[in-house]
Amino acid sequence: MLSQRTSLIALAGAILTLSFSSSLAHGATVPADAKRISNETTRSHWVNPNDRGVIRNAPDSDSGAVARLKLNTEDGLPNVYLVLREWTDEDNGDVWFQVRIPQRPNGKTGWVREESVGPLQRVTTQLIVNRKTLRATLLRKGKKIFSTRVGVGKASTPTPGGRFWIREKLVLGGGHGVYGPLAFGTAAYSDKLTDWPKGGVVGIHGTNQPGLIPGRPSHGCIRMRNKAIKRLARLMPIGTPLRIL
Repeated sequence: MLSQRTSLIALAGAILTLSFSSSLAHGATVPADAKRISNETTRSHWVNPNDRGVIRNAPDSDSGAVARLKLNTEDGLPNVYLVLREWTDEDNGDVWFQVRIPQRPNGKTGWVREESVGPLQRVTTQLIVNRKTLRATLLRKGKKIFSTRVGVGKASTPTPGGRFWIREKLVLGGGHGVYGPLAFGTAAYSDKLTDWPKGGVVGIHGTNQPGLIPGRPSHGCIRMRNKAIKRLARLMPIGTPLRIL
């Protein structure tokens, strides 16, 4: 009788273990011992992809695929992925990174193998855009170093809220066009239209209509006066986390 009970307990334990492993492999949980390496405020890390490796639900080669890494942005510049966590598989020594994914729908995350991305790059800045007060504020190590009034999306084509990051900086010829002298491409995507071409990426850029700022004149992008975008470009590095409130 005791032997039969012991066997039943062992079987139940095996089923529970198998169930947990299956749940982990399909991305239901983040490993408890994963190290958070970005707080997205004062200390954050980003990487460029090395290849078009699979982004998975969990740090497991058998886990379901979420997407694939994209080498370039829509504008053909090296793509940037914000890294949230790092985890090492003690069984085989494989290192995995949990990344935010720049694609629709906004806010998706997944896990990539360390070998599929380049070295970790660190930033200590954060850009906050408040759609209610129409103000953008850049922080470095939690201290304000820049602030300006902005224009955001109109009611029919709103600027999306959430946690994003800066993926690229573009210097524009002439500097007097609709995007002004400079533009940043972000990891935010509009659900509707945007001023930014090639896929609805939400950009942060200058303007040739400064009288519309502050306001809600855009198709989703964030506009600044040209003097402000030039100053921001001197202060804000690629990979900076972006919070749109």
